[in-house]
Amino acid sequence: MPEGQVMQLGLVPYREAWELQRSLAAAVTAGTLPDTIVLLEHPPVITMGRRTDEGELHVPDGTDVELVETDRGGKSTFHGPGQLVCYPILDLNRHGRDVKRYCRDLEEALILTLAKFGVEGERLDGLTGVWLMRPPRKIASIGIHISRWVTTHGYALNVDLDPAPFTQWITACGLEDVA
Repeated sequence: MPEGQVMQLGLVPYREAWELQRSLAAAVTAGTLPDTIVLLEHPPVITMGRRTDEGELHVPDGTDVELVETDRGGKSTFHGPGQLVCYPILDLNRHGRDVKRYCRDLEEALILTLAKFGVEGERLDGLTGVWLMRPPRKIASIGIHISRWVTTHGYALNVDLDPAPFTQWITACGLEDVA
């Protein structure tokens, strides 16, 4: 079996991508598929992690955006065109059973990637994700789910994304004024 594979899918509706993640995770868990990285974008969607508070949602009636409750950690976030979404489907039995380290490794990969493009990303103490400083703004959100040590969900990197949904429709990640 190969060491891993990358799937570049383009624009994919969130629920379709979530079903793909579950299918891939089942195959990775069964040992019939190598670790897989899924890269894509989503049409406008707000995803709500297990810690989302309904008071953090401010979507005006009639807004053309899907709302989806998920099994990932964290709070609410927005996905849309202009955002690179990465879903690593990895067996942490092969990469060390350390969830905090896995999240820090995702942050470090994002920080190093941003640096290649001359963008200085940083961590903020006590917060998950990658930030631009002056003023602090979140450039990458991380939310994961792990079952039987196989990961789903992952990160969203804001590349060329309208920040308005983060400030007008939700309290992103439960934090005010970070978009």
